[in-house]
Amino acid sequence: MPTLQIRDLPQHVYQALAMRARRNRRSLAQQAIVDLARFEEVDAHGRRLAVLAELRRRLEQGDGVPKGRAPADLVREDRER
Repeated sequence: MPTLQIRDLPQHVYQALAMRARRNRRSLAQQAIVDLARFEEVDAHGRRLAVLAELRRRLEQGDGVPKGRAPADLVREDRER
């Protein structure tokens, strides 16, 4: 598992992290992981997977799929926009 070491962490950042860790009964490392996971960029992969799963579900059920149109025609139409 990858690790991360942070040098020269500003005192106020450390104190805020320590306070949140105590309040949530976590270690500093656990709290740092929770805080970092809240960043949108970190969770973007999970959101993409959810969107793809929803699209796959819709395709399997036939929801939102134009009937009677060839995929090549749809791609051509999209490129011409």
